[in-house]
Amino acid sequence: MRAVCLTEHGGPEALVYRADIPVPAPGRSEVLIKVGAAGVNNTDINTRVGWYSKSDGAAADASWGGQALSFPRIQGTDICGRVVEIGDGADRGLLGKRVLVEPCLREANGELLSQPWFMGSECDGGFAEYVTVAARHAHPIETGLSDVELASFPCSYSTAENMLTRAEVNEQDRVLITGASGGVGSAAIQLAKARGARVIAVVSDSKQQSVLDAGADQALIRGGSLQGQLGENSADVVMDLVGGEDWPELLTILRPFGRYAVSGAIAGPIVKLDLRTLYLKDQRFLGCTVLDEGVFARLVSLIEQGAVKPLVARSFSLKSLSEAQAFFLDKQFTGKLVIDMAL
Repeated sequence: MRAVCLTEHGGPEALVYRADIPVPAPGRSEVLIKVGAAGVNNTDINTRVGWYSKSDGAAADASWGGQALSFPRIQGTDICGRVVEIGDGADRGLLGKRVLVEPCLREANGELLSQPWFMGSECDGGFAEYVTVAARHAHPIETGLSDVELASFPCSYSTAENMLTRAEVNEQDRVLITGASGGVGSAAIQLAKARGARVIAVVSDSKQQSVLDAGADQALIRGGSLQGQLGENSADVVMDLVGGEDWPELLTILRPFGRYAVSGAIAGPIVKLDLRTLYLKDQRFLGCTVLDEGVFARLVSLIEQGAVKPLVARSFSLKSLSEAQAFFLDKQFTGKLVIDMAL
């Protein structure tokens, strides 16, 4: 089969396109999926360059789970495809079904995992013509959306829905979202609005209209004073995907007993925290990576109901994955980039 293999931590040259990779066979309780499309994520690049390592990029802890990555690795967390083979013990009713793959895995190789794996990190993912996964993580979906559109959902939208779930966002909340034009940020806008919340998006000047079109009630320019524009204690929830040197202001605008949820740090993972702000305002901090039970199934239901819409900025061929990642890093788009296996 065709696949792009990550051969080592490094630059784009570490991504090698091959057409001679054996098709994987589904093991016990697994299914084999013919991939229709796979989304491109920031995590693909983070994993490639070793960003998750806390040891100056050392390979010993550079996977999502804090372990060494096994090479070669087929990346690709977002997967839409069709089940073409069923392993022993898997639900045979899945055969022929179009599915979305839950990116956070609690079962692999027929065993329950003590620590979740992630597609394309601890195991091979969707930048290939075929992929295997535990049947419990292959969710059938009934919709008229294309494979490319559906591949924009799994990782970003489930991450956003998980953050909203952990933060208990409801219709009374005013939610501020940093990095709001990216995959998770634009998903969070739609999903927060689906809960009835009021959404304030923080983006670059050129992307203000795009996040308003996505459903945000207000768009603020990144780099400006949030306190000056909103006032102190003006947000019930902060959904942060950015971090960086401007981070302390987020706690200033977050009200007492407010909830801060984080699932990214594109501007830098090391921030300055005044503990007095945290404890004197009784704020809650929520790290969000592992999906809570039911989050992905709820997302699939929302997609089928049309409550959220795909935001696909551009699609690429599998052979053009390096080009797609370069385009991703330019950040001149809103929504998602997708690898279309038909190209």
